[in-house]
Amino acid sequence: MTNSTAIEEATRRLQEALDSLDAALERRVETDRSQAALASQVHAFETDRSRLADELDAMAARSRELESTNRDVAARLDAAIDQVRAVIAAHHR
Repeated sequence: MTNSTAIEEATRRLQEALDSLDAALERRVETDRSQAALASQVHAFETDRSRLADELDAMAARSRELESTNRDVAARLDAAIDQVRAVIAAHHR
C-alpha cells in the first residue's frame, strides 16, 4: 500500500467515523427532544390531575352539603305533612 493509498484509506475511515458520530448525535438530539416533550406532557398531566382532584374535593363537599340540605328539607316536609294530617283529622271529628 502506498502512502497516498494509506492516506485515502485513513481519510475514508475517518469520514465513516465522522458520519457515524453525526448520525449518533442526531439520534441523541431527537431522543432529548422526545424526552423533553414527554416531560412537558407529564407536567401537564400532573397539573390536570391536581386541578381535577381539587374539583373532585369541591364537588364531594358540595354533595355532602346537598345531602344535608335534602335531609333537612325531608324532615321539614314530614313535619308539615304530619301537621296537615292532624288538622284534617281534627276537622273530621
